[in-house]
Amino acid sequence: MKNMKHVLALLITILIILTLPLTIFAEEKAKTKVDAFEIPSHVLNISKENTFPNSSEDQEIMEPSELTQELIDGVKVAIENPDLIKMLNETSIKPSPVGIGYRGMIYLGRWPLNYDSKETTINWEYQPINTNELNNLGGNVNQEMNYIQQNQKEIKGALTNKVANPEEVKKMMLLKSAEKTKLPLAYASTIGGNTKKNNKYVVPVNKYGYLHAFAPAVNEKGQVTFGEVYIELKGTKKHLVIKNVTKQGIGAWIPIQDHVSFSYQLK
Repeated sequence: MKNMKHVLALLITILIILTLPLTIFAEEKAKTKVDAFEIPSHVLNISKENTFPNSSEDQEIMEPSELTQELIDGVKVAIENPDLIKMLNETSIKPSPVGIGYRGMIYLGRWPLNYDSKETTINWEYQPINTNELNNLGGNVNQEMNYIQQNQKEIKGALTNKVANPEEVKKMMLLKSAEKTKLPLAYASTIGGNTKKNNKYVVPVNKYGYLHAFAPAVNEKGQVTFGEVYIELKGTKKHLVIKNVTKQGIGAWIPIQDHVSFSYQLK
């Protein structure tokens, strides 16, 4: 009996040793995934200093009505397109009150139904927007420089390839990307001229300082699902029918509003 307890204790110890690396790996992987969207120290928020007031592109999350939810639950393909959900909410088609032997099919068009995000990454130096310079080659003491935006810059995002219903696809991609990154995303962001930030950089004697500024952006990649949408009227009931479902790979660049990435050089 004593030997059995020793054997059991040994087996438990071996099991813990074998599973511990997997647990640590899973925790590190999860940490890495979160860290990928953390704002690094060289990227600063300029929302208060920006001389151009960017309008937020917060997307309205369309909640399906009770009837629309029943229609969506009745199909196998996920329906996430807020414009389609809005249209279904406003649809007032009613089957015949008699209902006996009544059948009909109403075509609502071909729609992008949902977007599946496969990869979300951030390019903190997506687009150069400004360079400040300070010449201290003949100076006697160290000098300081900081960021001053010389000209107004507009940063635009876009889809990376052609797709049907691009505005609806962009909206779904923006919603998914913003949900994953928790960052202020928009397809257009402007940095106003004379925007300043009190970030000090020392230029030593006999050195020339360059402060480069960049606009960051999210690179979103995934797959959009399309389908022909019908409402089928059968007796006193109506159902949603999706036909000719196709999938297409898609990518997009989505700027991060009111954030600037800095790179400092001395020569």
